[in-house]
Amino acid sequence: MLTADAAGIAQAAALLDQGALIAFPTETVYGLGADARNGAAVARIFAAKDRPQFNPLIVHVADANAAQIYAEWSDMADRLAAAFWPGPLTLVLPLRAGSGLSPLVSAGQPSVALRAPDHPVGAALLAAFGGPIAAPSANPSGRISPTQAAHVLAGLDGRIAGIVDGGACPVGVESTIVGLGDMPTLLRPGGLPAEAVEAALGMPLAAPVSGAPLTAPGQLASHYAPRAGVRLNAQRAQAGEVLVGFGPDVVGDTTLSASGDLTEAAARLFEVLHALDASGVTGIAVAPIPDHGLGRAINDRLRRAAAPRGAPSSGQ
Repeated sequence: MLTADAAGIAQAAALLDQGALIAFPTETVYGLGADARNGAAVARIFAAKDRPQFNPLIVHVADANAAQIYAEWSDMADRLAAAFWPGPLTLVLPLRAGSGLSPLVSAGQPSVALRAPDHPVGAALLAAFGGPIAAPSANPSGRISPTQAAHVLAGLDGRIAGIVDGGACPVGVESTIVGLGDMPTLLRPGGLPAEAVEAALGMPLAAPVSGAPLTAPGQLASHYAPRAGVRLNAQRAQAGEVLVGFGPDVVGDTTLSASGDLTEAAARLFEVLHALDASGVTGIAVAPIPDHGLGRAINDRLRRAAAPRGAPSSGQ
């Protein structure tokens, strides 16, 4: 475990420079970082996570100026980066020729997913490293994303060089992913409400094309899954289940937010699932979550957690 001070961040940056894997906090979840230009280092991400290599990675950069080194920029990208970077928004853009990024980052697609994280430790690590960091969530592929250093340790201990412990992640769900092709497309709901993106663009976001190639993480049908089975939109627990409540009407054995606050629920989602996983429960029933604002991201994660394991990609 590395400290989140100048010495710890310098050590983490040095390890990244050597091709090692380092987990670090962002405002969304902990990322598993590698030098995005180093093919061998990026390959280690897939090996550590047991992640399929057709699943692209997000490249973390310091700011929009850095992003333009790796992607074909546009007025639309400029508008969204100015409004929401640093922050929980990933932009999928055409890959710039001669970018220097490992082809593994984009899974062979002609596009790249980029974001600038809004976390003092993540930002400091990017500054100390001085280059792009490829970083999916720091957990075994398909499992619950980590929002604390202890979650990373539980899933990846012995597989990575170190973890920078920056405390709990304040947003708690992964970034919203928007594809900027012919039409701006919501590829994954996340920590930035889609309504805010649409307001900044002055137009609605399109839905992804079913069956299209994966261009961003988090699009597999089965993902973010605990070991226990998950049942959604539950008002009460069935035999052998633990009930996760939401709001004052469904209290539950534990709750995402007793007051019905979607921001609190998003921040607690993976923490609650990790705690239930550690307790050894075999069934998790989850109360209904409103499907607007951050509720869209929460419901997206819950649907994928509840999907049959090994399900094919839904393209969303």
